Amino acid sequence: MTNRLAEAKSLYLRKHALNPIDWWYWCDEAIATAKAQNKPIFLSIGYSSCHWCTVMEGEAFSDPAIAEYMNSNFLPIKVDREERPDLDSIYMQALQMMSGQGGWPLNIFLSPEDLVPFYAGTYFPVEPRYGRPGFLQVLTALRHYYDTEKEDLRERKAAVLESLLSSSVLQQDTVTESQDNELLRQGWETSTGIITPDQYNNRFPMIPYAELVLRLSRFAFPSSNGNQALKYDSKQVCIQRGLDLVLGGIYDHVGGGFHRYTVDPTWTVPHFEKMLYDNGQIVEYLTSLWSAGVQEPAIERAIALTVQWLKREMTADSGYFYAAQDADSFTTSADVEPEEGAFYVWSYSELEQLLTSSELAELQEQFTVTPEGNFEQKNVLQRRHQGELSETLEKTLSKLFVARYGITPDSATFPPARNNEEAKSSNWQGRIPPVTDTKMIVGWNSLMISGLAKAYGVFRQPEYLQLASQAANFILNNQFVNGRFYRLNYEGEATVLAQSEDYAFFIKALLDLHQASLLTKNEEKPISSHWLDKAIAIQEEFDEFLWSVELGGYFNTASDASQDLIVRERSYLDNATPSANGVAIANLVRLTLLTDNLHYLDLAEKGLNAFRSVMNRFPQACPSLFTALDWYRNSTQIRTTTEQINSLITRYLPTVMFVEVSNVPEGHIGLVCQGLKCLPAPDTLEQLLQQVEQSQMRG
Repeated sequence: MTNRLAEAKSLYLRKHALNPIDWWYWCDEAIATAKAQNKPIFLSIGYSSCHWCTVMEGEAFSDPAIAEYMNSNFLPIKVDREERPDLDSIYMQALQMMSGQGGWPLNIFLSPEDLVPFYAGTYFPVEPRYGRPGFLQVLTALRHYYDTEKEDLRERKAAVLESLLSSSVLQQDTVTESQDNELLRQGWETSTGIITPDQYNNRFPMIPYAELVLRLSRFAFPSSNGNQALKYDSKQVCIQRGLDLVLGGIYDHVGGGFHRYTVDPTWTVPHFEKMLYDNGQIVEYLTSLWSAGVQEPAIERAIALTVQWLKREMTADSGYFYAAQDADSFTTSADVEPEEGAFYVWSYSELEQLLTSSELAELQEQFTVTPEGNFEQKNVLQRRHQGELSETLEKTLSKLFVARYGITPDSATFPPARNNEEAKSSNWQGRIPPVTDTKMIVGWNSLMISGLAKAYGVFRQPEYLQLASQAANFILNNQFVNGRFYRLNYEGEATVLAQSEDYAFFIKALLDLHQASLLTKNEEKPISSHWLDKAIAIQEEFDEFLWSVELGGYFNTASDASQDLIVRERSYLDNATPSANGVAIANLVRLTLLTDNLHYLDLAEKGLNAFRSVMNRFPQACPSLFTALDWYRNSTQIRTTTEQINSLITRYLPTVMFVEVSNVPEGHIGLVCQGLKCLPAPDTLEQLLQQVEQSQMRG
């Protein structure tokens, strides 16, 4: 027997349709029912490719005794965080306040009358283990607390709500524009430390941090201990991050695409899900590294194969990109539960059967392959060396591709398994693939569009621009309903009003497409103008519904879509994706450069003023805001011909926007403009580049 979630559009919600728990959606009726029955709300938030969410669904949420007690004493609500990042952000902050840690599944208990949380946790086992209480113990204790400790409950909720409200307003310091140089140095030094190998034991891509360090490595900032920090040192950290990504086990060397993170500091064994948002950011970062002079062949190969993975497995017929692929997959159709990494790893005996002795020997020389394996007696492929792979080794990897997929690497498409039943019942020629979440998320598509547009500008592969343009056009043609922008699309149906990250990331994607399209032949109305016009129109809606007139910056949700939130946040934290306000403020500066409309610059200034205190107090939390500050302080416009743009756009110029002009002053090559002035017209490319370098470092 199924529950209410059986008809959900969300794959994550549908995964819970067979639970004996009487799940509700997040809706007014559910909240009203909880109030009427005086039941605390059990709110559980997760996402489809979350491994521990899947584990808890198969354990605690499938347990009859737990379900019986839950249904009698609580009102259970299940939320897909990818549908409602605004709800997830608020209650994740509450979890971190209460427990000092975060993560998914996010399980939190709310009072029905005001939706304020009073207890929170992540994974709860059925029986006590891993130092965690059994879930039924937690439920009985919390229901008893809710019924008998009313005064303590009131005080606890008041403290949580006060903390949430104060964090949404932001404490203000007297940080001024005159201190921006020191602020940039502080952001650079903090982010350099975060992505330095062996620091913080980080195993995630952390792209907003790496991107900030790369762009600020053009300065020779003095470090806080008084020693001069050489540009080379911080750039080396960025290079190492790129090498860890393209050589490590986090990258799928057979099929392309990057996994979510690694579980060890050597970047060997990944957590195997593949998220669209990670791959989009990584493609853009690796492209930036290449254009900054780090032309390691493994970088170009990783980008190319990731685009092939995207085209083969992650692109809908209508042109948009799917959201994610699970970490787990079935080894046989008879399996009850999927196994983590099964689609991607190789036993030594399997490799011996698939390859000749010479092929296996070369594979072992170049990759971490042993009889013992490095992950549960199997092998995750991790490269041992930089450089270009030999032709014979590429053929060996193609053999592994065929064994995994049952098709050749040049095959156009590989159909998604949309749920577990489809994965187990389809007639796959190779291994059973992980489930793919085929929903369209505007913000995540936008990150990939930006990555592809940037990669096209550097590598000039027409396919990159074609894929990016198709996805952008899908959003433009399908995500506007009655004049409003929508975040999600399920099989042709737009749903959920766009949130700040959707606006900010898509406007950035359109601006990146505008710049990439300057390389194409001029038409009656150049396609670059089309992308800019759309960016301007969407920015108007963004400003109308999400801009905070009183505080500055953008709220997470629109003014007419925030009624069910206990606080209205302005996102400034960088998590797995960049902060919406960091990207949005940088967009405003870029729009100023392209339109000469100073209203955008005024908004950028107000936005930075709103968050300068956060940047000063918590530089480790908001690298994208420092990127926005760099744009604001060092923004540079190059006005020149298409021919010159073609030669310049492959260079790493992190605060430059190009404006195409048909004519430049006679005898000159173009104009370099900074702020509200243009420099003397340069005679040669060398003079222009000198002006650009100076302009990008004037802050």
